[in-house]
Amino acid sequence: MAAEDKQPNVGEEAAEQAAPAAAGTEADAPEAAEAVEAEVIEDAPEEDGDAAADSGDSESAASDQPDIFTAIKQEVTDLRDKYARLQAEWDNYRKRTATERDSERKRAAEKLVTDLLPVLDDLERAIKHAKESGEGGNLTEGVEAIQSKFLQILGKYYVQQIKAEGEPFDAMKHQAVGTQEDASVPEETVVQVYQQGYEMGDRVIRPAMVVTSVGGPARPAAPDGDEQDK
Repeated sequence: MAAEDKQPNVGEEAAEQAAPAAAGTEADAPEAAEAVEAEVIEDAPEEDGDAAADSGDSESAASDQPDIFTAIKQEVTDLRDKYARLQAEWDNYRKRTATERDSERKRAAEKLVTDLLPVLDDLERAIKHAKESGEGGNLTEGVEAIQSKFLQILGKYYVQQIKAEGEPFDAMKHQAVGTQEDASVPEETVVQVYQQGYEMGDRVIRPAMVVTSVGGPARPAAPDGDEQDK
């Protein structure tokens, strides 16, 4: 019986000991909740700050992207301009070199023709002398054929004789070496050719040596270009 009376005492003691502990836990629960809430509040600004920083980086990257596109477009424009300038320079160089080569060929041909002109002069004098002395014939005809063929070959290089006799004196194509009284033709008309002149294209390579008339009627003024067009 004594043992049975002690058991209830032990249970009561355990209950009495557990009750203060439980009471302490219940008393600490509000404090723990407040501590957790404080931590959440303290962490919240940092998270907001990180989110704001991430948003700022995204906006910065978005703002930098148009600048990259603008730089690429500008670079493409500069390259196109550079290519256009190079192309223009190449075209100018090609045209300039072609013109220079053509000029060199013309100068070389002009020099050759100038060296051959004395031969033509000799052929012309031989034909003229033969006709004036009455020594014409097959030989004279042969020399005339040679002269004609010679002039045909020069014609392939745009070389032709300058018209002189009977033409008005032209200081650009004629060289006056004397005058002759002749009232039948207007003043400054070419009445005699001492030496034939030649031109290559629009360039005079040797003016004709001529005699001009004096004592004739005044030559009428040449009409203006506008009147000629009308």
